[in-house]
Amino acid sequence: MNAPVILDRRRVLAGGGALIVSFSLTDAFAQDQSAPAAAPAASRPGSLKGAPFFDSWIRIDADGSITVFTGKAELGQGFKTAFQQIAAEELDVAFESLQVITADTHRTANEGYTSGSHSMQDSGTAIQNAAAQVRELLVAEAARRLDLPAENLRTENGAVISPDGRRLSYGDLVAADMLHVQAQPKSKLKDPTTFKVMGQPVPRVDIPAKVTGGVAYVQDMRAVRPPSYGAQLTECDTSAIEKMPGVVKVVRDGNFLAVVAEKEFQAIKAMNALSAAAKWKETPSLPKQDDLLRVLTSLPSQDSTIFQQGNPSAVGQKAIEAIYTRPYQAHGSIGPSCAIAQLVDDAMTVWTHTQGVYPDRQGIAEMLHMPPASVRLIHVEGSGCYGHNGADDAAADAALIARALPGTPVRVQWMREQEHAWEPFGPAMVTRLKASLDGNGAISDWNFEVWSNTHSMRPGGAGSMLAAQHMAQPFAVPAPKPLPLPEGGGDRNAIPIYKFPNAHVVHHFIPAMPLRISAMRSLGAYHNVFSIESFMDELAAAAGADPVEFRLKHLDDPRGREVIEKAAQGFGWQKGQKAPQDRGLGFAFARYKNLAAYCAIATEVEVNRETGRPRLVRAVAAVDSGQVVNPDGLINQIEGAIVQSMSWTLYESVTFDDTRITSIDWQTYPILRFNSVPERIEVHIINRPGQPFLGSGETGQGPAAASIANAIASATGKRLRDLPLTRKRIKDAIDA
Repeated sequence: MNAPVILDRRRVLAGGGALIVSFSLTDAFAQDQSAPAAAPAASRPGSLKGAPFFDSWIRIDADGSITVFTGKAELGQGFKTAFQQIAAEELDVAFESLQVITADTHRTANEGYTSGSHSMQDSGTAIQNAAAQVRELLVAEAARRLDLPAENLRTENGAVISPDGRRLSYGDLVAADMLHVQAQPKSKLKDPTTFKVMGQPVPRVDIPAKVTGGVAYVQDMRAVRPPSYGAQLTECDTSAIEKMPGVVKVVRDGNFLAVVAEKEFQAIKAMNALSAAAKWKETPSLPKQDDLLRVLTSLPSQDSTIFQQGNPSAVGQKAIEAIYTRPYQAHGSIGPSCAIAQLVDDAMTVWTHTQGVYPDRQGIAEMLHMPPASVRLIHVEGSGCYGHNGADDAAADAALIARALPGTPVRVQWMREQEHAWEPFGPAMVTRLKASLDGNGAISDWNFEVWSNTHSMRPGGAGSMLAAQHMAQPFAVPAPKPLPLPEGGGDRNAIPIYKFPNAHVVHHFIPAMPLRISAMRSLGAYHNVFSIESFMDELAAAAGADPVEFRLKHLDDPRGREVIEKAAQGFGWQKGQKAPQDRGLGFAFARYKNLAAYCAIATEVEVNRETGRPRLVRAVAAVDSGQVVNPDGLINQIEGAIVQSMSWTLYESVTFDDTRITSIDWQTYPILRFNSVPERIEVHIINRPGQPFLGSGETGQGPAAASIANAIASATGKRLRDLPLTRKRIKDAIDA
């Protein structure tokens, strides 16, 4: 049963068994357990390394219906559609005939977190190879039944067909028992020139319900937070609250305080009354917001050289230095975090928009002192999140409250001020760059330093969740750790992709975290690329060189060069080109994590010199993400990256005093509004049929930020290095 599958007729049919590709709930529930592997796990493609059995990925029922499983969580990236295309292509079935099931600890493989633009390269690759090998097994079983060589058979529309027209549907080929065999390292993938479904624009399967008011989000399915970090609940008289209409129960466990009511508005009124009744002891502990540069660079740090080439102390003829800063930034999810939990027969089920059902299950099980097997987490989409927002905390809230009300489904819906004040923020960062030019206008030496916290405090243990931290017997917050390269955290994309004769890159990892932080989309890559690509423009100006030519002069990677040239061509970039009055042109490029998708972005920005207000007029991007499954989906990702990064870059910054977070609504934490969306965004795709999928969801944020900053510098003649580039900062720079 645990032997590897060998894709030839004789091996498959040994013992006369029939082919079954079906699904066992028991085995699926154990997908997070290590299974014996006949072939080295590292040799299997994508997430087949950790979940090698076919039943982790594909189910074919006797009626011919096919279900595809992924441990990744759909967050709006559109991969659910792409995975459906991949499986349909390799199985030779109609796209509409498939169903895709996303992260569920009782049904899908443990693929950890949905993060780092890994969904396509990990889960998509696993589904592609599993589907291809399952197709081969179906053909082998049909060959046995028809007594024909497998090579004489073909697959089409969910069936295996013989040269004389005999047809066996996939449903005909399955039987009552389950085939539980492991995938092989190599698959007979289809020739990309024969693709019928992959590479075609397909409307996303998740969009209709979202735009028609259908059931799309977990919010379509209340706790009292302390007023500040470290606040202690000293007094709370709940007697009056318990008598309010609709109130079912007030739940208290240490500093965790919640009220349960029958209806939503009853819960809101009771929550407000409970908040007024609660008395807290607060302690000023936050640093000065306007002094983050000094605060971050003076905090104790663990310093490490992560890249060195040539002589780092070499100095060319013209040296330039610059410091760039990024504030703490919120995820700004349009829908505040939500979860539903129910305890039935000592088993806890939680419906959540977490990005990691298995790690979150581990944390909730630890918090409740329950075995993981008694806790089930089911992913349901949430209305807006890329990164670690309050989803995991809401799930823990719901589970803790549900434990106090056995049998009763409990829905926890955070309020806007709770989301803004308590979610983990994207960490503040400081980068210091120094470089020199030689006599030919080329960079002769490069020095880069970055200061930042860890960029992930995701669950895995109970201490990462607020409810567990606030209990009478609290769980300690785990020690922050730097994320290892080559992907990295605060040092993600800190190592330049350009080639310099002398280079030195240092990561100053700061364990202490004045504000609660965790993963935000692209982690440190957003600020590091912003810094590097802004500095490249500053160096190009010092060398008297065109920004595009200057980048190409320092880049050897042929795919990177093609992306830069494609974006410049699509934009109509010309050497020495002058923008219209009060407008500027900007350009930037990066390869996300130096190992995922390539992206170059050219922008045109208009600046109102009277008010300082910037307006992104147009953006043109080029992207190379390897083999493209759904062009529309890829375009959507790059368009979204540009708009999201534009919001971070021009508007977003968490504010706080010495005790509390003060940016608790859309007035105090402004984001991009519809009236500021660019007039035009163009995305040019460089498709690489047959090449590996490269993660693309986070490839555009850094280049977009730098391109906008470079365009603002072009329009105003002033270089801004502190994010966000607000109208006040632009106006102050113009007037300086």
